[in-house]
Amino acid sequence: MAHLLEQMAYVGETPWHGLGNALAPKQPLEVWAQQAGMNWQIQDSPVHFISDKVAHLGTINVFPEQKVLYRSDNKQALSVVSQRYKVVQPRDVLEFYRDLTDMAGYELETAGVLKGGKKFWALINIQSC
Repeated sequence: MAHLLEQMAYVGETPWHGLGNALAPKQPLEVWAQQAGMNWQIQDSPVHFISDKVAHLGTINVFPEQKVLYRSDNKQALSVVSQRYKVVQPRDVLEFYRDLTDMAGYELETAGVLKGGKKFWALINIQSC
C-alpha cells in the first residue's frame, strides 16, 4: 500500500516503508495538516454530459442525482456520488482529535493521504498518556 501513499506525517519511529515527514512530538493540528498533505478541501460540482448527435455538436445536459467530488488544490476528480453523500473534509479527520490532543494529553501518531486524496486518515496513540 506504500505505493499508493501521496503524503503522510508521523511521530516516533520511521514507518516500515520509510516514507513520510517526521514530526517532533506535540505538534499543533495545523502543522499536521500541512505535513500530512491534508491542507485542501473536497469541493463538488454537478455532473454534466454531452448528448452527441451525428454531425452536430450535441447539447450539454445535467445529471441532477449525482455530483463530482474534486480536490480544491489541484482540481483532481475524486469520485462521483449521489446528492445525499455527506462529505468529510481531510481537516475534519484531524479536528476529530483536537480535544483529545489539547486537553487529554493524547498525541497524534500518523496522518496522511492515499490514492490521490480518495482516502485519508489520522491515528492517535492512546498509550502515550
